[in-house]
Amino acid sequence: MLVGKMFAMQGTDKSGKPIITLKIEPSYGVELRKEHKEIVPGYYMNKLHWNSVRLDGDVPDDLLREMIDESYQILLNSLPKKLQKDLL
Repeated sequence: MLVGKMFAMQGTDKSGKPIITLKIEPSYGVELRKEHKEIVPGYYMNKLHWNSVRLDGDVPDDLLREMIDESYQILLNSLPKKLQKDLL
């Protein structure tokens, strides 16, 4: 969490498998879902903006880091400019 807003959520899917749910730009999220079966619409979240990554799959670590960074950046960009500056 960052200033009371969420950019990532770790939990489990409906079958109890570990996932991380991240906010991703919608068209990029659709592209990732097509390329990786372990990336699915966000569990318990807005399916357009959030994607869940099954952590027991074969999503490359670099891609997962990139998705986490993008999710953080989306949240940061949504904050007032002064707060962004203070955080950086």
